[in-house]
Formats: sequence, C-alpha cells, structure tokens
Amino acid sequence: MYFFQTITDQLKVFQIGFMRRSKSQQLILGSLFSLLATIFQSAGGFLPGFGYFISSLATAPILFCSMLSMTVGCLTYLLTNLLLLFIQPSELIIFPFITGLLGISTGIAFTLFKKRLSIILFGGFSLSIGIFLLLFVFHFPVLGPASSQTISLVFLVSIFIFSILYNWIWTEFGIVLLKKFPLSII
Repeated sequence: MYFFQTITDQLKVFQIGFMRRSKSQQLILGSLFSLLATIFQSAGGFLPGFGYFISSLATAPILFCSMLSMTVGCLTYLLTNLLLLFIQPSELIIFPFITGLLGISTGIAFTLFKKRLSIILFGGFSLSIGIFLLLFVFHFPVLGPASSQTISLVFLVSIFIFSILYNWIWTEFGIVLLKKFPLSII
C-alpha cells in the first residue's frame, strides 16, 4: 500500500502558490536554483573525491523547480547546462544525462502521476535511459573504466534496478521537501 499512496495534495498547494508569483519572480527563483545546481555539479571537478558526493546533490534544485512548474523546471535544466558549458565543461557530459535528467523527469512525474510507484518508475526509467545513452551510444565510461561495453541482460537489469532504487531515494526526498518546506518562501 505504501507505493500506491497519492501524494499530489501538498504539491498542488505549492504549485498554486508558485503560479501566483509574477513571471519575473518565477524566473528569478529558477535562475537561483540553476546557479545552485551548477555549483553542486561543478564540485566534482573542483574538489576531487568529496566533490563527487556533492555533485550528486545537483539533482535537488532541478527536482524542486520541476515539481513547482514544468516550464520553470525545463528552463532551470537548460540554464544549468549553459552555465556548466562555461564554468565546468567536463561536467556537461554527466549532468544532462544523469543528475539533471533525473531531477527533471522525477519533478515532472510528480505533476503527471498521482502514485508514488509511478513517479519512482518514471524517474528510474529516465535515469536508465540516460546511463544507457552514455555507455552505449557515446561510449563514455560513466560507471568507471571497468564497466562493461557489451550489452548483457544482467548488466541492463542491474542498471535499471539501481536506477529505480536511486530514484526512490530522490522521490522520498521530494516528498519530505513538500512536507517540511515552508510555503511562505515560495
């Protein structure tokens, strides 16, 4: 029953509050979150080691903006890509296909779907597609140099299961964010 709970009531309140803001205020909030996502994603290049943990947090600002508005979420995602092009171009390979894609797809899933399981599966499937594109189309070793370049069913299923579990964490983070974030800040 846990996965079939509806979670959209609090989200609707946030979206209505966000839409009451002027377009300028919406874009400014999206720009600030884009800057935050750029800083998080760039941390992997500026602080090797610990920075890679910080770079995974780049999903959060994109997720938050996409939950509030699909349009502002997409603009935030695009602006973050543009900022990464100038600040840390090496991270431009990872962000559009993994951290950014996970944030935008999960945020949009919060708006499109009502059930927790649908949100988790949609975001997990999107993350899997992003990883598969990097591995098998662009031949970028996103899982490290030891990752297999051959396509096997076990490898594909393990990536999909990892993507589902990882997106489950981000979905729960989004739900907690909805419950704990004060509406007056938006």
